Amino acid sequence: MTPLLSRRALLAGGGVAGAALWTGVAQARIRPSEMKPLIGPGYRPTERDEIGLWQQYARVEEEIAGSNILIKDPGLNRYLQALIGKVGGPAARDMRIYVARIPEFNAVMFPTGFTVIFSGLLLRMRDEAQLAGVIAHESAHFLLRHQIRQWRDMRRKSDILGFATMLGGIAGGAAGVYTGDLAQLAQLGTILSLLRYNRQLEAESDALGVRLIAEAGYSPISMSETWEQLIGEIELSAKERRKRPRRDYSIFSTHPVPKERMADLRASANELVMAGRQYDRGRERYLAQMAQHRPMLLDDQIKLNDPGASRYVVETLAKDGWNGVLLTAMGDINRLRNGDGHQRLAANYFASAVAYPDAPADAWRWHGIYLMKSGRAAEGRQALQRYLTMAPNSPDAPFVRQMIAA
Repeated sequence: MTPLLSRRALLAGGGVAGAALWTGVAQARIRPSEMKPLIGPGYRPTERDEIGLWQQYARVEEEIAGSNILIKDPGLNRYLQALIGKVGGPAARDMRIYVARIPEFNAVMFPTGFTVIFSGLLLRMRDEAQLAGVIAHESAHFLLRHQIRQWRDMRRKSDILGFATMLGGIAGGAAGVYTGDLAQLAQLGTILSLLRYNRQLEAESDALGVRLIAEAGYSPISMSETWEQLIGEIELSAKERRKRPRRDYSIFSTHPVPKERMADLRASANELVMAGRQYDRGRERYLAQMAQHRPMLLDDQIKLNDPGASRYVVETLAKDGWNGVLLTAMGDINRLRNGDGHQRLAANYFASAVAYPDAPADAWRWHGIYLMKSGRAAEGRQALQRYLTMAPNSPDAPFVRQMIAA
């Protein structure tokens, strides 16, 4: 099993999770028609500072490509590469895409045209159109040359020698020991925090991104939907913890009114919609690609011990219909919480999950255990036997057999 990058390591040094995707909103909305790509196919830098930046990030990409942080599913990778080919604009053929098993919501476009999507983002997307919006937003950063523009702005305001030394040290650390260790990738947090886009650049990327997906035939409103879902998740997470939403993390890191950006995205989408045109959502295609990965991604999310966020994610996905996998996830969320009320909910969710043909083996295990706890031993043994039939080589199989025999 691919090891996970801890949230603490991820957020160290400025944090990869706060890097690029949702940071800031412009003072006034930028219209999609105002944004034009600045580069085309086969772009290569010609100025010395950008050439140096590309050289450093080529080493970073080499390390990421060989890392054990990646989900290396050929089918999923082909699917994502085809998607960036549809919404990546004129330089789409030069873009590469990687999926990192990190249960957080984010995607990062690097200065040389490669993107890293976090698995937590894939979990949260309801359909292909929403994912296309995220990828188009990241592609727009590359098409508008935001990375080098931000880099040069930071250099003007800071010690040039210090920046060069820091960049060299981080890239060297990422590439010098080719082990694929996740700790190596955590070092990227510092440089990504330096390249964090300002409000103007984020607004530009939103405007071009929403145009790119509309031109590709996807529903342009999907970008504002994704933003709305992220806001709702963070607010419910804070409510469950009885705390205010964290303002040092991702969405709230640079602006106090995230709903303004959602409104801007919705206005841009309405501007682009053509009367009578049918826009694609690609829900069935997306679900087919994610079917084998969703149980693992849900498990990764639940292990973060953030029940409010986990519940919001599952309930949002369930708007398109409950199934055995989602009901099992709700059972696990409640099973891991204290209190008789949560335990009763867990038992009910597992009982509901096993009524679906896609119920995972774990649903039968916990359904059996809760039945036995409630005194329904015969039914519990039957459920546990079903679990062993589905997962005969599971690590706890000997213990479960003892339970059945007893």
